[in-house]
Amino acid sequence: MLVTGASRGIGAEIALAAGKKDYLVVVNYTRNQIEAAKVVDQIKSAGGDAVAIQADCSKESEIVRLFKEVDSLGTLDSFIANAGIIGGQNPVTQTTEAQLKELFDINVIGLILCSREAVKRMSTELGGKGGKIVLMSSVAARTGGIAQEIHYASSKAAVDGFCLGLAKEVGLQGIRVNAVRPGLIGTSIHDVHGGIEVITKWGAGVPIGRIGTPKEVAQTVVWLCSDESSYIHGTFIDVSGGR
Repeated sequence: MLVTGASRGIGAEIALAAGKKDYLVVVNYTRNQIEAAKVVDQIKSAGGDAVAIQADCSKESEIVRLFKEVDSLGTLDSFIANAGIIGGQNPVTQTTEAQLKELFDINVIGLILCSREAVKRMSTELGGKGGKIVLMSSVAARTGGIAQEIHYASSKAAVDGFCLGLAKEVGLQGIRVNAVRPGLIGTSIHDVHGGIEVITKWGAGVPIGRIGTPKEVAQTVVWLCSDESSYIHGTFIDVSGGR
């Protein structure tokens, strides 16, 4: 299993959960080598197997290199497109072209290019053995997001559209494609919102009455890669406490 953006947060939890399911986990990271190494060590300490590979998934050349390195490890069975950023906080009147390019390069273009490489390896029409692709979307894709982050919501809405289209395109090629839409999850991505204390308070407004954990998202992702979800395809699972 290849998990992009897996040195921290939800990505790290997905990698850890996959390690317990006997996957050889590829922990992709952009800059944080130390944290990625910690994830690998945790997986190995628990009896699993993992390797960390650096690559910036907003750049096509690095995406291609990443997948070639994965090829040297074995056959890619599952790909988790987790890497992403919020892209700053500001009203639309202050949105810049540079900001949008950085945001969409990683959240949308990079995700699509990574999926392209995964399909090339998984497609039974191209000699592959099939596989599973899980795209990390967000509840923001259907709610429009929180104040001053509608650009982020827009990028995740693009992910939803791509998920539906890709599922139709590759369903007969042995590849299942789904997306997971987390809600308020307790990770460092919310440091820009004031940290865990602030979003914990926001959790009171969630129908279930609390924020979620990265582990709850990870368990859903790993389930989508298992045979237990063999008829789940082209759909979205909200891990959002009813939000």
